[in-house]
Amino acid sequence: MTGYDPLVKRLLDGELALAELPPELQAEGAEALRLLAVTDRLPVTLPAALDARVMEAVRARAASPSRRVLRWIAEPRELRLRVRPWVLGAGLAAAALVLLLRAPGARVSVREPGATAARAAAPERVFVRFELYAPAAKQVGLAGTFNQWDQAATPLVRAAKAGVWTVTLALPAGQHQYAFVVDGRRWVTDPAAPAVDDGFGRRNSVIAVGGTGARAL
Repeated sequence: MTGYDPLVKRLLDGELALAELPPELQAEGAEALRLLAVTDRLPVTLPAALDARVMEAVRARAASPSRRVLRWIAEPRELRLRVRPWVLGAGLAAAALVLLLRAPGARVSVREPGATAARAAAPERVFVRFELYAPAAKQVGLAGTFNQWDQAATPLVRAAKAGVWTVTLALPAGQHQYAFVVDGRRWVTDPAAPAVDDGFGRRNSVIAVGGTGARAL
């Protein structure tokens, strides 16, 4: 016999009782149960020395140089960078100066107040400086046709002159409408530029940018 019938195997596993086997398998099942009963089923106990040898091998493997290197590489670490504000400010100023100097032939001229321009090397773009006198403002933005009227896209910064907010943009040639947005809610036209009705009850300032500069319409 090369093996027990599958039903007899289920009998040995405790899934079936001997009486539940077909009559032709009951003799085989009884013999299998008898052999199982005489089999030594005492638990196997490993010698204590074997356990000690296994643990020694595990500790030696964990202490190997390659394992220590792998643990050091995989161990998470917290990286802290200390940046001094004045160093960061100086770096940003230097980067802005480099970008300005890299614009070949660029000249800056100022006409206050309002929007002023300088001739750029490329005739299709002109540097335009926008200014607004708003001493009580906490923040000022510039929204116009050149930035899809996004009031947060072009923030102004405080100038050295008290109460003056300013920003300089490189605008393409053409006519542009714009307005200042004070404290995120009040739209203000440029007092130094003409204004047109936007068709929704509000007026926008207008500036024309050409190859030789910018002029108010």
